[in-house]
Amino acid sequence: MAFAQMMDPVHFTSQLKELKGGDAEIIFHATIDPGWHVYSTNLGDGGPISATFNVVKMDGVELVGKLQTRGKELKQYDKMFEMELRFFEETAIFVQRVKFTNPDYQIDCYLEYGACSDEVCLPPSTCELKHKGKIKELVVAEPVKSVAPQSEVRDSQSVTSYVTIEDNDLWQPVISELRSYGTTENIANHSLLYILLMGFVGGLLAVCMPCIWPIIPMTVSFFLKRAKTDKRKGVKDAFTYGVSIIVIYLGLGLLVTTIFGSDTLNAMSTNAVFNIFLFLLLVIFALSFFGWFEIKLPEGWANSVDSKASETSGLISIFLMAFTLVLVSFSCTAPIVGLLLVETATSSNWLAPAVGMFGFALALALPFTLFAMFPSWLKQAPRSGSWMTTIKVVLGFIELAFALKFFSVADLAYGWHLLDREVFLSLWIVIFGLLGAYLCGWLKFQEDEIGGDLRKPMPVVCIMGGLVSLAFAVYMIPGLWGAPCKAVSAFAPPMNTQDFNLNSKVVEPKYLTYEEGVAAARAQGKPVLIDFTGFGCVNCRKMEAAVWTDPRVADKLNNDYVLISLFVDDKTPLSEPYEVKDAEGNSKTLRTVGAKWSYLQSHKFGANAQPFYVLLDPYTGMPLGGSCAYDEDVSKYLEFLDKGTARYQEIHR
Repeated sequence: MAFAQMMDPVHFTSQLKELKGGDAEIIFHATIDPGWHVYSTNLGDGGPISATFNVVKMDGVELVGKLQTRGKELKQYDKMFEMELRFFEETAIFVQRVKFTNPDYQIDCYLEYGACSDEVCLPPSTCELKHKGKIKELVVAEPVKSVAPQSEVRDSQSVTSYVTIEDNDLWQPVISELRSYGTTENIANHSLLYILLMGFVGGLLAVCMPCIWPIIPMTVSFFLKRAKTDKRKGVKDAFTYGVSIIVIYLGLGLLVTTIFGSDTLNAMSTNAVFNIFLFLLLVIFALSFFGWFEIKLPEGWANSVDSKASETSGLISIFLMAFTLVLVSFSCTAPIVGLLLVETATSSNWLAPAVGMFGFALALALPFTLFAMFPSWLKQAPRSGSWMTTIKVVLGFIELAFALKFFSVADLAYGWHLLDREVFLSLWIVIFGLLGAYLCGWLKFQEDEIGGDLRKPMPVVCIMGGLVSLAFAVYMIPGLWGAPCKAVSAFAPPMNTQDFNLNSKVVEPKYLTYEEGVAAARAQGKPVLIDFTGFGCVNCRKMEAAVWTDPRVADKLNNDYVLISLFVDDKTPLSEPYEVKDAEGNSKTLRTVGAKWSYLQSHKFGANAQPFYVLLDPYTGMPLGGSCAYDEDVSKYLEFLDKGTARYQEIHR
């Protein structure tokens, strides 16, 4: 996974075609590999990446109209985006008409487009056209030279300086040298087993919802009565019913995997619009659990499926009954399923959504099958009651806390500074403090006043849960003054966003740019530790809280190395775009700080996952040892650092 293959399914050419009357057409022509498609223009908000025409500089030329498409445009309604999508397969042509206003002209523009297959999607890509000329010339865009940015030094005409990769040792690829050292990497966001267990726990919570728990005895009794003379048939039907539930939810997980794929979801993981949407979605789910409103599907859907189940027989009838349960229980399960899909889909494993949904469905289907096999267990099961509403409210607080995580990602990536670490912790302290007050009976909702205290059926459990929640809130209070708070490090913003910090042992990077950090390392005579990280990287925060806070590690990072942290999801625009070539020799333009560091990681080190740590000799740009990724074993990280310093001293004796 660390050295994943770079895909290049779309091949664009660009040209400027002169027309009569002083007009011309800028034409972008794409050849698309089988199984892939390129999206058309103006798809609207909330959809995939539309094709757009973008101007960097135009002298002596003005635009005429909007970007147009030519060729066979396909249309298809997408259930996930809930909109009709338009796209091209095999070939695509995009045309922008322009008009010359001066005999001498200069054009610098590019087409940005999105490409997907049935399994994965790629991040936004571009095709460029640059040309200076005179009217009546037919020009095909020249390929961009392979260059890498070294510094943004400008001449008298305000043109960015570039240095070719061949002449720049700092940007020279060292992939083979890095591999020769071996690696201490343990690249993983969450193992599939962890995701399966997370889905299973979500399913158990869903079983306890008031939309599902009361249905269990009725459904089991139905299957047992259906086979009075043959108990095995009743158990078999209940088992088939449970399998049908698994198939339905597993299909939902596979649908998410197929439509998006990990590449697109990783690219969207730091997108402001995407994260704000997830933030608002989870807030809505939380308010629904608080009882402010109920999320419902049209009643006609459930009635229609239920009537078809009554009209049919055999396996189809049982499957439709299971589908009816899914529709009827939507108001209770949607928030849990939504949170589960969000957490698993944004992981780096493309199977995660399907595995998570399998775990969820397995737990949901288990009670129906077990109670059918052992009917006497129903008498021992707790009866439906107000305790289920208590569970809903608790989940509402938890979803509200998780919602802040997604707002934090957008806030960090775009530098808004609305939700710095102390603000985030303050909100979590309030949320879990209120949760503790609710469970202890000090805070009441409207349902408490109408139906009595919801916590009476399980006072001990509620009080213990309330005390745990209050203790967790108290645990986070020192974090307002710089305490690591390792338990929340994966969710809270990094320590460097804290305005007031009394912790003097914090490890913070002194440099956030590659060239500046290497220059400082040369001046100090120290090796370099490059930390490829991200604002939305959960495991990066875990490493900083669990490993970097160790006194031995902190001492080495602060004294033996020059630490450079490069955020690959930093959306800050570069003062001038950089032109580079990827591994396949295709030209691309880097327009943000994060894109620049992401290119450095993939081009020089052949990796694209974070966190990613590599030790360099600042004089040659060569590695001093193998790379290291997410692993909270402090001893291994110390060994990784010691090998780097030993190699550096060996070279520069």
